[in-house]
Amino acid sequence: MTAIVKEITTLEEFLKLPYIDESPAWEYINGQTIQKTMPGGKHSLLQKRLVGVIDTAGSNYEAFPELRCTFGNRSIVADIAVIASHQIPVDENGDITSTGINFAPTWIIEILSPDQSQTRVTGNILHCMRNGTQLGWLIDPYERSIIVYQCNSLPDILSGVDVLPVLEGINLTFTVDDIFAWLQRVS
Repeated sequence: MTAIVKEITTLEEFLKLPYIDESPAWEYINGQTIQKTMPGGKHSLLQKRLVGVIDTAGSNYEAFPELRCTFGNRSIVADIAVIASHQIPVDENGDITSTGINFAPTWIIEILSPDQSQTRVTGNILHCMRNGTQLGWLIDPYERSIIVYQCNSLPDILSGVDVLPVLEGINLTFTVDDIFAWLQRVS
């Protein structure tokens, strides 16, 4: 269940709230602070596996789970945000910053949880696409389908043996079935 708290006037006010990064994280959408839904086992396993596979693909991209992305008067926490290695924000010591990113990720992946609003998640993906994201996936573990968002085309609903698009330069090829096979317990 998602909690909605009183309207906050500005994004700047939201970012100063002390609890926004508590689990589950809070987002700022259309002037409201909204707490994300607590993920379940399917969500967590898919998120873990996808981050690992993307990071080991030997590319110039990094996959981050639960990364705060603040841009275009919205602050969301993507299930997985994939950004170019050269875009990773660092502090004066060269360490990655602790505040997330202030731009749209190159690739956003969202995984639906049972009580999560598909409309709200779709809105976040569309917001990213309007602000520079090249690729978006909305994974529905219950329907075993993935809605793919790409620039300059209508979304596609992929399932079964459909091959999933990835960012150019990432050496990965897998189908929707490959993704959902990760949910099977092997004895």
